[in-house]
Amino acid sequence: MLEGARLLVVEDDIILLMELEWLLGDAGAEAVLACGTVGDALAAVERESLAGAVLDWRLGGETSAPVARRLALLKIPFIFYTAQTGMADFREWPASIVVSKPARPREIVAALRTVMSGAVPAARRA
Repeated sequence: MLEGARLLVVEDDIILLMELEWLLGDAGAEAVLACGTVGDALAAVERESLAGAVLDWRLGGETSAPVARRLALLKIPFIFYTAQTGMADFREWPASIVVSKPARPREIVAALRTVMSGAVPAARRA
């Protein structure tokens, strides 16, 4: 499902951002658009045709909530990949999956494939 996909990754840790770019490219993504801020991510969402996204929750002093809201409005599937699982309420995005950092690469790819296929099991929803 990632084969040929254009994906957005929103992460403020440059090392994790590079790892996610590599991981998603290795899983078949055609392009991975990397953004480290909410503003950059929102601009990318508006100018690019995206198949899915991976969002970190906490981005410095901001959260990725504005990006998640915009993606949801545009019906672009996404997952949260975050260490903030107990500190945020992800119920606003029932079609997303929350993956706790750290996670195995296959878990991240599997979660993204699941949301992109539209088959999010109730037990896996945020």
